[in-house]
Amino acid sequence: MTGGAGFIGSNLANTLAADNDVVVVDNGYLGIKENLTDEIEFRKQTVLAPELPTDVDIVFHLAALPSYKTHERDSSNGCRVNVEGFVNVVEQARQNGCETVVYASTASLYETEAEMRSVTENTPINANTGYEASKLARERYAEYFANHYEMDLAGMRFLSPYQRLSGTDNHDQGYPNIVAQFVDDIAHGRSPTVYGNGRQTRDFIHVGDLSSGLITAAEGQLTGVYNLGTGRKVSFNELIDMINATLDSSVEPEYISNPTSDCVNVHNTVTDCTKLCAKTGWEPKISLEEGIKRICSEYKQVKV
Repeated sequence: MTGGAGFIGSNLANTLAADNDVVVVDNGYLGIKENLTDEIEFRKQTVLAPELPTDVDIVFHLAALPSYKTHERDSSNGCRVNVEGFVNVVEQARQNGCETVVYASTASLYETEAEMRSVTENTPINANTGYEASKLARERYAEYFANHYEMDLAGMRFLSPYQRLSGTDNHDQGYPNIVAQFVDDIAHGRSPTVYGNGRQTRDFIHVGDLSSGLITAAEGQLTGVYNLGTGRKVSFNELIDMINATLDSSVEPEYISNPTSDCVNVHNTVTDCTKLCAKTGWEPKISLEEGIKRICSEYKQVKV
């Protein structure tokens, strides 16, 4: 597994390690070894390395430069890590006889409109940023490996996973784990910072459900792209109200102008996961209310 020490990868790796031998590759950019259980083999490597541990049954490829900001700082490096790194991992897997790869794409590729109810895998896509372009390139290279070498490659399009705050969170990015960041702010009496008016919506999926979806895709030897979400649209304002209700608090957000352009911002996204559910029977199990309650339980202010 690449990127296996980050907040998504470590949850997936630790889940798999209960019944499987797991090898994690992570360069330490966001992930930390301490997130992993002792039985997991950890290798500090980049996905561009010439010799990766791909002599396995399944490769989960989660490693990536994760955001618009990181790509804008150095688009060439973003391409190397997200595109060349992807090709390097899959090619090594192919040469080692591994035929199943499940990899991270993104739902931010979808064209979104203010009143759009949900997006399916057939919804038109755009690459408005270097990050999105790199994920789209992954999908096209995956299509090549599937068609040319008959490998099983499943690209999972997810947008807003969350869990509790941990050492892997990069707060400068702002949005990889916005649920837990808002909880931490409100629990400590700080006003959470919201860009715009707070009416923008997301499909928030708990990392536990995300991991089960990735495992299901691997077990089903799926090929193609699949949405991975809950099908529920929640605005930032609604999210803050839910957190305040759980913590029995009344902290107001601070609204500020978004420093990035409208063509970059994802305003409203909710995913339709019918395709994945039909193929595998997978469904999310952890509601947003339950997920918020789990995070809030670590703070003294939580209601009993």
